[in-house]
Amino acid sequence: MLPSNESPEEQEQQKAAAQRYRAASSERKEIEAKLAAGVRYPDTPERIASRANRLLERGGIPPTAAVESVHAEALDVPETLERVIGLTKDLQPWSFLPRGARAAATVARISILRGGLERPHGTGFLVSPRLLLTNHHVLPDPETARRCFLEFNAQVTIDNAPDAAIRFTLDPDTFFTADRHLDYALVAVAPAADGGLAGEKFGWNRLSIQQGKLVQNEPVNVIGHPMGRLKEIALRDNALVQRLDDFLHYRTDTEPGNSGSPVFNDQWEVVALHHMGVPNTDAQGRILRKDGQLWRSGIDSDDTVDYVSNEGARTSSILKHLAALPLDPGRRALLAEMGPESGLRQDAVAGPVETPVAPLAPLAPVAPAVAPARTPTPTPTPQEAAATPAPAGTRVGLKAPMKAFGGARHLVFLHGRSQQGKDPEVLRRGWTGGLNHGLTRAGLRTVDPGDVWFPYYGDRIVEVIGQHEALPASYADAPAVAALEAFAARSEQGTYEQLVMEAAVRAGMPPNGQEAAENIGSTIVGSLQGALGWLAAKTDVDALAIATIFRDVDAYLNDQAVRDAVLDRVSEEIPHEGELVLVTHSLGTVVGMDLVAKRLRPGMKVTLLVTAGSPLGMNAVTSRLIPPGTERPGVVREWVNAWCPTDAVAIGCPLEPVWGKLTEEHAVVNASDRAHSIEEYLAHPEVATAIDKFLARPTT
Repeated sequence: MLPSNESPEEQEQQKAAAQRYRAASSERKEIEAKLAAGVRYPDTPERIASRANRLLERGGIPPTAAVESVHAEALDVPETLERVIGLTKDLQPWSFLPRGARAAATVARISILRGGLERPHGTGFLVSPRLLLTNHHVLPDPETARRCFLEFNAQVTIDNAPDAAIRFTLDPDTFFTADRHLDYALVAVAPAADGGLAGEKFGWNRLSIQQGKLVQNEPVNVIGHPMGRLKEIALRDNALVQRLDDFLHYRTDTEPGNSGSPVFNDQWEVVALHHMGVPNTDAQGRILRKDGQLWRSGIDSDDTVDYVSNEGARTSSILKHLAALPLDPGRRALLAEMGPESGLRQDAVAGPVETPVAPLAPLAPVAPAVAPARTPTPTPTPQEAAATPAPAGTRVGLKAPMKAFGGARHLVFLHGRSQQGKDPEVLRRGWTGGLNHGLTRAGLRTVDPGDVWFPYYGDRIVEVIGQHEALPASYADAPAVAALEAFAARSEQGTYEQLVMEAAVRAGMPPNGQEAAENIGSTIVGSLQGALGWLAAKTDVDALAIATIFRDVDAYLNDQAVRDAVLDRVSEEIPHEGELVLVTHSLGTVVGMDLVAKRLRPGMKVTLLVTAGSPLGMNAVTSRLIPPGTERPGVVREWVNAWCPTDAVAIGCPLEPVWGKLTEEHAVVNASDRAHSIEEYLAHPEVATAIDKFLARPTT
């Protein structure tokens, strides 16, 4: 907001920002002197090392010959680390553009009803399927939020024609919290008229509390609605100037209306919440004009203010503040939807939630206190009641109306590993959100989560896994090698070792894999551990996740009790008549192959089988299917496979060389930190389009 339009709170915020800027002047001069002396990244060695490691671990550098040469150098040499960061500053992979478009889809214009008119008010962006982040000075209280609405797609198309904006309202009665110092507000977005969530349609940004997202003098990118205009992006001549305890100062081109915009690094991770420009001030804290004279309120125009920087609240500071809030289980569950890297676990403060909270039940706001919700919670319909997840320990799958897609065809999602203890409804919404993101990008109709069948075996597989039980609590903070050794020891038939070694060999590990792993910074020793280190270094999946995924596949393939329990549960919770559009992921692709081969009811067909992030290309898996081998089940009419080259579980892909000709097979590029994510796979328009072709929908 510009000075002449500011509220008293905004004036206080601007004075505080100017004071922070002045207080940090000595450190900033040191940074500027280093830059003038040719130091490219005037940051601490620890932060430079953390940044370089994050880029390498998550595939954040472009795949060029120059990048490949980095792997042959010692990664404890400062010059090498700076060169890694420099590669991301000078070059970007092609995926920079579509990932930027994906990030931009999450940004909305906030407008307010004032005096009977709709007026642009600020910018906000989605950080979960149901939560929007903006500034405290944009939404200072729930009452202001009730007068505001969001416009997604308030932008121009690729042909520079105005796009069709899509409106959502805010729902502060379900969730609202705000903080004046960090100048943030987090508020729930009301579902659309058809029950769909904003995040399901437009995606959301996965905030991370981890370090290593940015170093001083790296570029930043800001997407917002300056002056209430259609969506714009600031990409050029932008850089982080200085890092403070809770704020970042950066050079970029922003205007009023950008308040509440996300500040991204070049990997499209949110590093800050933009809240205002920092004006130049005199020793008394008075705002100065560009000509050095005092700025006069009501006389001088706003564009005469001498803005010396921009300021945003650090993502990590906001997440730490949220983690410390005293929230009830329902609100904590909403925060947990922001994802594991946010650090906002559902049990972080309130403890484990024994009974999952109904996903859209209205909740009283957190702060400031206001009256309770003005309308009672609606009584669920029979269909909604059937879809409500059971308490922990008895969670069951979710059914859908038999006529959702014309009566004869049913959309079924079959999940993968490590889903125990999770709310099936939240999982179903996450999968549907990913699919709807892809459908929207392809210009197709979206899917209602309530129309999807979601068989759930996450709790059941842990109950029967026995000697392959879930990773013990003592391993929660242990290195991946400890889990690897424990899982290998429990693999009676040696399948676990075969899975890890075969995946590593397919990923290009040379015969001296151990030495090669050590050459890229790994301290892992031993052939099996070297294979794990190689996989983690060559893909975007961390070592512990790889170890755990293959553990679950091993348990399923080699313990008949585990296999029967999983197949029995899935068979009970899928439609018993008609045709299936079966979308499977990870371990679920193996379960799905057994299901279609032996467990479908007589006469049932699989119109479309979708496998994503699948290990079905590895001999260690196909040799233990029912029946063994790679003969395609006759009940499967069409088969589409999606795989990401940096997904360690899909290393055996493409599948056509193993299984023969498929209907379609797509190599896709997933986000660097979500290479194995089903939501990432389904968000690709080519994958979503392949599914949409087989969904028989009534015309409207």
